[in-house]
Amino acid sequence: METLAAEGLRLDLDVFDYLILAIYFATVLGIGFAARRAIKSSADFFLSGRSMPAWVTGLAFVSANLGALEIIGMAANGAQYGLMTLHYYWIGAVPAMVFLGIVMMPFYYGSKVRSVPEFLRLRFNRPTHLFNALSFAVAQVLIAGVNLYALALVLDALLGWPLWLSIVIGAAIVLIYISIGGLSSAIYNEVLQFFVILAGLIPITIVGLVKVGGIDGLFDAVRDSKLGDAALHTWQGTASSDNPLGANWIGIVFGLGFVLSFGYWTTNFAEVQRALSAKDMSAARRTPIIGAFPKLLIPVVTVIPGLIAIITVKGLGADEGDLVYNNAIPLLMRDLLPNGVLGVAVTGLIASFMAGMAANVSGFNTVFTYDIWQTYVRKERSDEYYLRVGRYATIGGIVVGIGTAFIAAGFSNIMNYIQTLFSLFNAPLFATFIVGMFWKRMTAWAGFWSLLLGTASSLTLYLLYLADVVKFNSDLEESFWGAGLAFVTAVLVAVVVTLVTESKPENELRGLVYGLAGTTTDGTTILAADKVWWRNPALLGGIAVVLAFVLYIPVW
Repeated sequence: METLAAEGLRLDLDVFDYLILAIYFATVLGIGFAARRAIKSSADFFLSGRSMPAWVTGLAFVSANLGALEIIGMAANGAQYGLMTLHYYWIGAVPAMVFLGIVMMPFYYGSKVRSVPEFLRLRFNRPTHLFNALSFAVAQVLIAGVNLYALALVLDALLGWPLWLSIVIGAAIVLIYISIGGLSSAIYNEVLQFFVILAGLIPITIVGLVKVGGIDGLFDAVRDSKLGDAALHTWQGTASSDNPLGANWIGIVFGLGFVLSFGYWTTNFAEVQRALSAKDMSAARRTPIIGAFPKLLIPVVTVIPGLIAIITVKGLGADEGDLVYNNAIPLLMRDLLPNGVLGVAVTGLIASFMAGMAANVSGFNTVFTYDIWQTYVRKERSDEYYLRVGRYATIGGIVVGIGTAFIAAGFSNIMNYIQTLFSLFNAPLFATFIVGMFWKRMTAWAGFWSLLLGTASSLTLYLLYLADVVKFNSDLEESFWGAGLAFVTAVLVAVVVTLVTESKPENELRGLVYGLAGTTTDGTTILAADKVWWRNPALLGGIAVVLAFVLYIPVW
């Protein structure tokens, strides 16, 4: 990490810039202390008492994803792969977010589960539940380390703060407001952070576009750069892997658009938890769909700055030093922004890392407390006891996240690292989930073995790739195919094991699978649509998917 903290990235912040940063930190902590007053039970701490309105949970849903992966990683991908990075949004996010709201949230929310692993326990069995709870916990502390590492990188490289101080400050602030205010504190801060992040990234985009002559000037410059014209298209050139992304359309559609995307957005409890905190079924279903609309436009302030960086920062893409792709956004901040605006941009970056880390930590402490500690270690204790455990788990998760930050430091493009984690943990989980939800015949042990062997298959392919036994054009292509292999393996294992084991009786599956949907407390089916048209999940989701397709047309 020391090589990334080059003097060439150092920013000259003045008193006003630091004042903006101090006000933000004070506001974040203030929200944590304010949220503390509403915590009277573990349900309040872990799920906000299921009381949040849809617009709040919707913005928190998308903000929780606006961490290091989104800001640093997507800008790096924009610089490295061009407009093909848009696939991560328009096919790699929006359809899955809509699917979660329309199809899966009724079962999550209607079954009154407190976490995704708990849903697996009800649908399958305790071994499946334990394996998923443990793997989720590991994944969350690994991803929290990415956010913490990126935060330390920015503070060290831009402000000159020592790495240890950057890590301690970032971790301490997240620790305080999560351990005090629980999920409510995380959600309200994520809403605040959403607007702070945009306030930080929009000036970079506007000033950068002015410098390169607008969007037309940018595209002309990209054509003449090392990226070439191929970087200005999304689908052209995907008949083969001879394109900037190094992946063909099968890997993009099946690996990214289906397995990785649906696996992440529909089964990742760090995201689903925001929808579970909604005040009713309608709000829960609209949560990811409301988040899909800003997701459509976020590439304007992530991918476009990446392209601006590859044009304006000479030598970007070096293997080490301050010119690695991960530093595209910090380099633009250094080169383009005056004091005052610079303070806002730095605050926006810090907000993005804290939002991502807070989502990971709040998901981790819930699963650790409910799905590991309460279920397998200390059963039938008081609610106050589990509330204390949740706060201790928050501390433990952040401490481990500090350690995993050094794993992230070994990757020049953290997006590649994140995609590898998703192919290992989310892809096989989605396969197990989707088969079990739509096929009531699937047995409990089929759930366990499909999840275990699906994960093992993706891990095996990744290890063979590292050993240079199996060849791919890029790390991202390997993650696409790793996710696809995990999905196919999990589905095949689910079918085979189901044929030789006994299914659960239907009365144990009601409200957990299609065909046995169940009803809400007012007697309506959990799949019933909201009667008010502008709150109808299917209508809102359909609009979001159509917009994603329309946005592809100019850059096809």
